[in-house]
Amino acid sequence: MPGENLTRVEAQERRSVVDVQSYEIELDLTRGAEVFGSSTTVRFTATPGASTFIDALTRTVHSVTLNGAALDVAAVNDGVRIQLADLAAENELVVVADAEYTNTGEGLHRFVDPVDGEVYLYSQFEVPDSRRVFAVFEQPDLKATFQFTVTAPARWEVVSNQPTPEPAVDGDVATWTFSPTPVLSSYITAVVAGPYDVVRSELTSSDGRTIPLGIFTRRSLTEHLDADYIFEKTRQGFAYYEEKFRYAYPFEKYDQLFVPEFNAGAMENAGAVTFVETYVFRSKVTDAIKERRVVTILHELAHMWFGDLVTMKWWNDLWLNESFAEWASTISTAEATEWTEAWTTFQAMEKSWAYRQDQLPSTHPVVATINDLEDVQVNFDGITYAKGGSVLKQLVAWVGIDAFYAGVAAYFQKHHHSNTELSDLLVELEATSGRELTSWSEKWLETAGVNTLRPEIETDADGVVTAFAVLQEAPADYPTIRPHRLAIGLYDLDGDALVRRHRVEIDVDGTRTEVPELVGQHRGALVLVNDDDLAYAKIRLDEASLATALEHLAKISDPLARALVWGSVWDATRDAETAPRDYVRLVLDNIATETESTTIRTTLAQLAQTARAYVDPSTRASTVTEVGDGLWALAQRAEAGSDAQFQFVKAFAGIASTPEHAATLQGLTDGSVALDGLTVDTDLRWELLEGLVLVGAAGTAEIDAALEADNTANGAQAAARARATIPTTEGKLAAFRSIVESSEQPNAIVRATAQGFVHTNDPAILQPLVEPYFAALTTIWESRSYHIADTLVSGLYPSPLADQALVDSSRAWLEANPGVPALRRIVSESVSGVERALRAQAADAS
Repeated sequence: MPGENLTRVEAQERRSVVDVQSYEIELDLTRGAEVFGSSTTVRFTATPGASTFIDALTRTVHSVTLNGAALDVAAVNDGVRIQLADLAAENELVVVADAEYTNTGEGLHRFVDPVDGEVYLYSQFEVPDSRRVFAVFEQPDLKATFQFTVTAPARWEVVSNQPTPEPAVDGDVATWTFSPTPVLSSYITAVVAGPYDVVRSELTSSDGRTIPLGIFTRRSLTEHLDADYIFEKTRQGFAYYEEKFRYAYPFEKYDQLFVPEFNAGAMENAGAVTFVETYVFRSKVTDAIKERRVVTILHELAHMWFGDLVTMKWWNDLWLNESFAEWASTISTAEATEWTEAWTTFQAMEKSWAYRQDQLPSTHPVVATINDLEDVQVNFDGITYAKGGSVLKQLVAWVGIDAFYAGVAAYFQKHHHSNTELSDLLVELEATSGRELTSWSEKWLETAGVNTLRPEIETDADGVVTAFAVLQEAPADYPTIRPHRLAIGLYDLDGDALVRRHRVEIDVDGTRTEVPELVGQHRGALVLVNDDDLAYAKIRLDEASLATALEHLAKISDPLARALVWGSVWDATRDAETAPRDYVRLVLDNIATETESTTIRTTLAQLAQTARAYVDPSTRASTVTEVGDGLWALAQRAEAGSDAQFQFVKAFAGIASTPEHAATLQGLTDGSVALDGLTVDTDLRWELLEGLVLVGAAGTAEIDAALEADNTANGAQAAARARATIPTTEGKLAAFRSIVESSEQPNAIVRATAQGFVHTNDPAILQPLVEPYFAALTTIWESRSYHIADTLVSGLYPSPLADQALVDSSRAWLEANPGVPALRRIVSESVSGVERALRAQAADAS
């Protein structure tokens, strides 16, 4: 990575000199497995006589021609930038180069399907990786049109941002000449090529245009593609957004492409959205994953307006893209699809992520300080996505939904096809709502940290409220006290249900807010501050409400209220205010009747983390066994074929620890143990095998046999994770070396191996890996691409040790390595998690 960075100052200086009109890009994808031909013609205006540079990460630059004059390639090109001197008022630059395919999911990724040997390509350009494919001024505020011409095997599908034209065929090779795009930022352009299968449809936009739709997948996965359902969700999203945004879909077509070895959930390339292909379900998945796919589809569709049509000037306003898409995809899922409890999912998943991120030493304002590309790479985090989405939900409650949508519509009308900053959006929202938002923005978007809200309740002998106040706290490092629009609910037991009897909605500001509206009401069995989850804040239950929750959480009838209580107790556990052993008991006693799949999914993950890292280390092994026993009992009692049954079995496999657990897993695998309604399909079989490996009841031979039976990309990733799970120091060291000492493994295998590396019930086997881990960090950061380096540094951190010795080693490394802020951030986040675990362990032991 050294030499590949771009600072904000450099970008501002370049923008002051250059304005780009168009790119013509010719790509030749027929030159073999390592490189492809890349020829770029850029037309741009500039300050006469000025100098600048264009970005181009290449293997070889053959020629650079500026305004008809050939430049000395050796003098102007360093493999990362091409220097351009003595510019004219109007300029034409032609760069002819060979660029490299990647196996990292950055630039133009090349994948060979093990099933049939077919080659598949796709691009991923956000943040700074279009420069790996063509010469480009790589910054979002230098928008231009892009015209792609692609030469590839004639039997391939070739997709870009514009509709795919009829190719000119010459034997086995063809050339596709696409029309120019509207003005775009380079990071949302795209090229996808290969023998993809495609299903086509269309819809009618609100302005009467016919919008062609396409869904693409690898041939070996096509049998599992549920295209009709994906088209249905897409149509629902189109109708919702066009109505609410009052602006018709801004591109000519909309393709959705499920691509192999993708690093994220999806990417909002204009008119050509790429998705991780785990969203093509080859085996049974949880309802949580099904819902997540819908949210992701609508998240990317929202980006066509917020991010693609209107784009931030610089990456400090990345939140304008991601936070808005988080909020918009959740409300559209809840209001336009069958997933009506999407806000419950948001609370259980996104908000939990945001609260966790906002308590790390690396927390930052939603509107972050982004000095360079490395800053933004590490800012695709729970603040930018989940906290930002939560804050927008709070803003909607503050200004009103109608005023909010009216402001958004005005924003699109005024700024379409251009670049904006935060102030541009606030101006429109102030105009439509009548609210002054500058001070709101300063407290919510421009400061970091999460507040904690607690009720203070006084009652008479009959439980009638005589005084009620909401107390607000802020962490010492981030002391901002913020305004909150929130609801307070009073809940009573009614037979077998805990139901809301009374609700008030108020504005909270300052460290103490009196709530006279509740005086005279009976306090009920449960008092829930932030009922309906309007505010972004950690919530604490009063003592009586906590007792009710511990005994009756499963009886709360409203799924969102249940999620808030689950989240409140989890936050208190992480903050060492509630004993982790009590959280374990709460989950095992109440999860059986939870109806929301994502709440089950996140809660079971938190249960495993609590058992392995938060309980007193002297009781860790017995707690892990207790959790395994409890999960298997829950699976046996669950409704046959239910989502809960499926999740309990998966979680049981992930935390199995005893010979008895191993025997159950083996029985499920060979059919000697069965649960009504549970089918052990390909992916579940892999999870059961990993559980057997975790317990030491299976090893390399069984993994090899399973891979031979499932010789697919998914199978290879599952095998890599299972191998890395082998519960010996030798097994962990082999996994570590396989991805640290060699760059041959693709991104998906690196990720799977790292996941298996930290999957253990015996943290001691990782102790000998502490020194090699820290010794490798600088070399990893300097020699690997950003995404791979991030995966290795964060994924191989030996967090299961969760002891003071790991903290000391981490702090020593940070002390000795003051440079490279992005690398230090990853390590500091990791050690912060261990320090939190130590505080929780102390609380559990007390």
